[in-house]
Amino acid sequence: MLPHHFSEKFRSSKRLVQAFALCSGALVLPSEIYALTVHVFEKIEVRGAEFIPEDDIQMTCGAVEGVPYLAIELRAIEDCLMSTGVFETVTLIPVDDVLVISVQEIDTSPGRFEASLSYDSQDGVVGGVFYEQYNLFPDTYGSVQLSYNSDVQRATARLFKVDAIGEGIALGVNVGWEERYFSDRSYASDIQQIETYLAWTMGQGTDLKMGLGYRNYSLFDVADTAGELVKTEETTGISGPFLHFGLAKTSLSETQTGWGDWAYGFGMEQYFWNLGSGETLSDFRFESQSYVPLSSTWRVLISLDAGAISGLDGNTTRVLDRTALGANRFRGFAPRGVGPQENGTALGGNKFAVSSIELQHNFENTIEAPLTGGLFFESGAAWGLDETLGDTIDDGFYRRSTVGLSLSFDVGTSPVSLYLATPLSKQNGDEEQVFGINFSSSF
Repeated sequence: MLPHHFSEKFRSSKRLVQAFALCSGALVLPSEIYALTVHVFEKIEVRGAEFIPEDDIQMTCGAVEGVPYLAIELRAIEDCLMSTGVFETVTLIPVDDVLVISVQEIDTSPGRFEASLSYDSQDGVVGGVFYEQYNLFPDTYGSVQLSYNSDVQRATARLFKVDAIGEGIALGVNVGWEERYFSDRSYASDIQQIETYLAWTMGQGTDLKMGLGYRNYSLFDVADTAGELVKTEETTGISGPFLHFGLAKTSLSETQTGWGDWAYGFGMEQYFWNLGSGETLSDFRFESQSYVPLSSTWRVLISLDAGAISGLDGNTTRVLDRTALGANRFRGFAPRGVGPQENGTALGGNKFAVSSIELQHNFENTIEAPLTGGLFFESGAAWGLDETLGDTIDDGFYRRSTVGLSLSFDVGTSPVSLYLATPLSKQNGDEEQVFGINFSSSF
């Protein structure tokens, strides 16, 4: 995004050029008559932008549809954009009723490094470092991220090449490693994974994804106090290739955010894990959000998060495969606080679903700062096990529900969200968490 001070400086410069042109019209020579030709454009089109948003390029120096421009003013817009220092070339080309802004960007930020400190109700305080670089290779984005606390250690690396095999079809590679010590659940786990994928942007906010990868994961350090089912699921490692298919659709954009506009988004993902290992799993996930406007400052957010996993080789799932709800995924309950359990150990469920409806109000115009408040109701469950140890473990469907208040705002450049929630319905053994907070700060 172009710096804010450029926008203000050069809008003022443009007005001075306009005034000068109008006041000196009587001095224009015949060879300069073209400079006084008035152009009105019904559309502004930006070409050549890779990393700077097209809307920012258009609006920074005042290129607006339906406004009459002298040729000298178009040259002033060119000079204005060049003066920002982020372009090698800028050319404004009138094509009938369309003004084409053709730019070539300078790679002014070959790389970005930052350290971060975050907190969420699921993982607690997490420290991290992050590095990213555009054009690491031609038209290729690369990034590396490391995260650490006493319970979670995580490393991910990513490469992404746009238009790799055709317009709109990108090629990506993700590599990840994660190790978790569930001190509250009497076991530990680690995962190593690599995936190569194709991502097809079909326009209109629609993306398709197909990936092929390899994963190895383990369940170890199971404590003597853990449930018997988790003890039987301990493994030194399950390895195998996997397939991944995804579909995402959204109507959200910079101009359509759900405030005053109906907007929606949904995503579906299907994984086939551990192919050829005798431990093949089918893992389906779905999530959706719909924003229903009530006015320019009031809206209703309706969301659904659901999934199901099952063995395809007559195999059973493990606690690492299943989902135990709570914290950010089910406000009002502690991490892994909802679902089947044994001896206080959360086992997760083969199936889960959480729906939410939230009335939200935008206070930005009231307090002149980004702040959104909400009143929400959530309902859901996690259920189903392949093995119940002779029906000694209850894996039935039991719906839970909570009600609460939410608040999201920024502290400087750091986003913060928090909530207060209390269960309306729960089961014996569920763990509550009345207060939750998420924040992230980079430096």
